[in-house]
Amino acid sequence: MHETTLRRAVIIVALANLAWFGVEFAVARRIGSVALFADSIDFLEDAAVNGLIVLALGWSARRRARVGLVLAGILLVPAIAALWTAWSKFSEPTVPAPFILSFTGLGALAVNLSCAMLLARFRNSSGSLTRAAFLSARNDAYANIAIILAGLATAGSRSIWPDLVVGLGIAAMNANAAHEVWEAARREQNEARD
Repeated sequence: MHETTLRRAVIIVALANLAWFGVEFAVARRIGSVALFADSIDFLEDAAVNGLIVLALGWSARRRARVGLVLAGILLVPAIAALWTAWSKFSEPTVPAPFILSFTGLGALAVNLSCAMLLARFRNSSGSLTRAAFLSARNDAYANIAIILAGLATAGSRSIWPDLVVGLGIAAMNANAAHEVWEAARREQNEARD
């Protein structure tokens, strides 16, 4: 029963992330936001992570640990995408629409808080897989609060910097989550050998 409940929760989370990726990516492109672009790619990555988790739930501990190592690599993708977008922003320094930025961040926050609450009870079961899903949703909620604040700061300053700083912060948070998942997967791999 536990695995069935977990599988259902992860499928819901994957679909919610995929849907919001489309919304946020379109808005990011329209207003030229580094933070929203980084976050939208993160939503796509979360959909992929959760899809892999659904596939790997019934596998052995050793195979799940291998998937955990792959997930750690996938968690780095949004960080790299955010860095690339931030670098590109210097060549075309347009200020994103602040209220659209904050409003989109608020919608993303609602999605991520819902996902984090759904996954919270499973975060310490099934090893690195469910930990990756929970950390992604939790970190994204923090990122969304920062996006909302960046929109408010942009409204006051009319500067590209709040958006850039938040985009780079999202990149750093994803790199840290990748490290945590990598460590958990390595521990699982070592335990599976014993």
